[in-house]
Amino acid sequence: MSDSKSQSTFINSYLRHTTIMAGNYQIIVTGAGAAGMMAAGRAAELGANVLLLEKMERPGKKILITGNGRCNLSNSRDMDSFITQFGANGRFLLNTFNRFFRDDLLALLRRYGIECKTEPDGKVYPTTDNAGDIVRAFERYMADGKVTVRFGVSVTGVLVENGRVSGVHTTAGNLPASAVIIAAGGSSHPQTGSTGDGFHIAAALGHTIVRLRPGLVSLVATDIEQAKQMQGASLRNVRITAFQCPAGKIDLSLVPEVDVGRGITGKRPKLPIIESRTGDAIITHFGLSGPIILEMSLAIVDALENGPVSVSIDLAPDRGNDMLRKELQQVFDKHSKRAYQNIVKDFLSQKLVEPFVGMTGVPPDKPGNQLKVKERESLLNLLKSLRFDIKGGYSMSTAMVTAGGISLKEINQYTMASQLVEGLYFCGEVMDLDAGTGGFNLQAAFSTGYVAGESAASFVLTKR
Repeated sequence: MSDSKSQSTFINSYLRHTTIMAGNYQIIVTGAGAAGMMAAGRAAELGANVLLLEKMERPGKKILITGNGRCNLSNSRDMDSFITQFGANGRFLLNTFNRFFRDDLLALLRRYGIECKTEPDGKVYPTTDNAGDIVRAFERYMADGKVTVRFGVSVTGVLVENGRVSGVHTTAGNLPASAVIIAAGGSSHPQTGSTGDGFHIAAALGHTIVRLRPGLVSLVATDIEQAKQMQGASLRNVRITAFQCPAGKIDLSLVPEVDVGRGITGKRPKLPIIESRTGDAIITHFGLSGPIILEMSLAIVDALENGPVSVSIDLAPDRGNDMLRKELQQVFDKHSKRAYQNIVKDFLSQKLVEPFVGMTGVPPDKPGNQLKVKERESLLNLLKSLRFDIKGGYSMSTAMVTAGGISLKEINQYTMASQLVEGLYFCGEVMDLDAGTGGFNLQAAFSTGYVAGESAASFVLTKR
């Protein structure tokens, strides 16, 4: 594979040292992430003269950290299920996915020697488990179309004359262009270059920005001391239910028997239930994290605008109260002379034992055969409903995706074109589109980038 590495090195060198020649570019793309590289590559493939501007020192920095560096680039779900993951805004993507979807993305990557695999959970990764291979494939795609890429240049505004794009304002000066594609990402993981620039640019042009919130983010508990006592506890196959009320007012009779929430087909939850999901989580020094917490986080962050939010964690969702009560009785009878703190180890991970003993109020050295019914019920209640009041989501900078963004009402769903400024296009996370984990967001970035690039190319080439 030395030839491949050599070619990649050449391409990187070409991209990094190409200079800007003002006046020669029909399309300027802002941001060299998944959406921006796809948009630039597709527009150039159709014959447009394209300049891609990236303020960081290299392309695809956010791609490189997705899937823990493995790059979960798509998902095997069918289109309807895919769209459902984006909630109410998902229908906006129907035409886009009909034009460029998972199989089209995989075919494009295959052109550049990248094979992909689908894991049992439906997540799609490159067979090499190396996100860098995806970035290199798109560098080659852009190089084939002779895209000019300039690093270390920030776009600070779009120039408009008589309602039409005339170029961009950058830290390197003004550059003319007939079309501009904004692919500057969101506000999450700012170290990758996503610092909200696209929102500021769009707002200055009159576009509405739907309130930005952290999506796929850990949650901060109100009682941080309780969380600290349990820090590092891994919760496997638990049910977590979020309520629109304080923890003290949770009504467990309302907990649904099946998962409910955004991206899940079936009935929508009714208040006070916000969402309920089964899976894995972890207790941190500040609150809660892990897969199902990330999935529930946006609904919880949004619900906090309407009042207190709490979560109830069922550590034994496969057993009802009666079954668990009987099981507890059997264990306490079997180990009747063992100290209470040692008996509960049969039900809890080590990091939860001491906090649970303290929360039940039972002396840790009390023999099992001396526990009263009320004391056993206290343990049962905690096992079935460990509760936390939620203060908010962790910082936007730690979120995996930005929720909110440029209003879809002002973007043409067939072309990704601005409804306000002729020659302006959007793609990727800068738009008010976000989904849960599983490769959905990255596929949307690639797909909207493809359509934006194609539409911009059609616009400038027809105009010419």
